[in-house]
Amino acid sequence: MITVANRIYVKQEYADAFEQRFRERAGLVDKMPGFISNHVLRPVNEGDPYVVFTFWKSRQDFLNWVRSDEFVKGHSQSGTLPKDAFSQPNVLEMHEVVQDSTRPELEPEPRGGAFKMH
Repeated sequence: MITVANRIYVKQEYADAFEQRFRERAGLVDKMPGFISNHVLRPVNEGDPYVVFTFWKSRQDFLNWVRSDEFVKGHSQSGTLPKDAFSQPNVLEMHEVVQDSTRPELEPEPRGGAFKMH
């Protein structure tokens, strides 16, 4: 299992609009093989990013998602906020799950090496 964290730096005056985009999201990722869950986390400290946190059964499942037509369709709405809504570029992180306290039988994700989105 892997997690992908997309840290998105949204200016405070655009926070409500940003959150609304996720409440109205297309939900195409939910139907992708290997997708487990999606969490949108709101920062509590000023200047900290929102975190869009997804769980996947495997790295390959995530890669299949980002290479899919559904990914393109699902992210077409993300361009509806002006560039000025973001205080800095987003940061994408992938982590391999070594242990999950709710699933003690889970085997650690094999080391997959460095991840590059592009």
